[in-house]
Amino acid sequence: MDYLILVVGLVLLTVGADWLTKGCVGMAARFRVPEFVVGLTVMAVGTSMPELTVSAMSALNGSSDMAIGNVTGSNIFNILIILGICALIKPLVFTKEIIRRDILVCIGASLFLAAFTLYVGAERCISRWEGMVLLALYVASTIYAIRTGRNDKADAEAGTTDGGNAEATIGWGKIMAFIVVGLVGLIYGGNLCLNSATAIARAWGVSEAIIAVTVVAAGTSLPELASSVSAVVSKKPSLALGNIIGSNIANILLILGVCGIIKPLTMGGISPIDIWMVVAVAVILLISALVVGVRRITRVEGAIYLAIYVGYVVMLLR
Repeated sequence: MDYLILVVGLVLLTVGADWLTKGCVGMAARFRVPEFVVGLTVMAVGTSMPELTVSAMSALNGSSDMAIGNVTGSNIFNILIILGICALIKPLVFTKEIIRRDILVCIGASLFLAAFTLYVGAERCISRWEGMVLLALYVASTIYAIRTGRNDKADAEAGTTDGGNAEATIGWGKIMAFIVVGLVGLIYGGNLCLNSATAIARAWGVSEAIIAVTVVAAGTSLPELASSVSAVVSKKPSLALGNIIGSNIANILLILGVCGIIKPLTMGGISPIDIWMVVAVAVILLISALVVGVRRITRVEGAIYLAIYVGYVVMLLR
């Protein structure tokens, strides 16, 4: 039965991703902002709702290691698996604005996570005041991205379009319907996949800590995976990049900020290796943008990303 539910969830994810992509492209055209900015904000927050739900409920139930593990695992999965798969489909192009603004914010958020969980304070936890700091940083970074994003040429430089397409003629009612129904399909489908995958993992005897960092993290990242792949297939790669970078920023600053305010989060079974892995993958993304692919993630790099993730999971299971 769990396997059948998994299939149904995947179907909902596919349909929801297609609708959300259409809605976000239409919104970008209506607001006359780069598609990347819409992916960084609207799409990123929407697809991060499963992480917020799982982490908040875990915090309320006293399973704060599940909350932190979900976020760390999701961020690792987002960059290594989702961007890896997207790059295999089509190389992803960075702009100067994405590198100097958004990737650096992502690295900064990851460093705040490391500082708050490993070094600041007497205990390895995210306290309420640290949660408020994270939330304030998210608000500030979002305002900054929207204001500066109106002036950049992200989509033009990345080889995408934002005007003159079919979505530009979509009315506001249809845009909102695409976004809302798409998000519902993504979140509900992701929840079905998450529950069935978790049940299967437990049946195989996998520990709760490893389930949090791998199965739960991957399950709550399925909306990002589906929507990003749909965006790349639809020739909107800037949406995929914005979605992943924005989701990683939101996971740390917004989700852990909110959860920390609800209830201080302790590390529990989450190791420093997991935390530093979040920082490492953000730095790897910067290296891909600046050095290896020279402002792009190539197919070879995409394959390397996938291999790194497999190695990380094997290390966890040993």
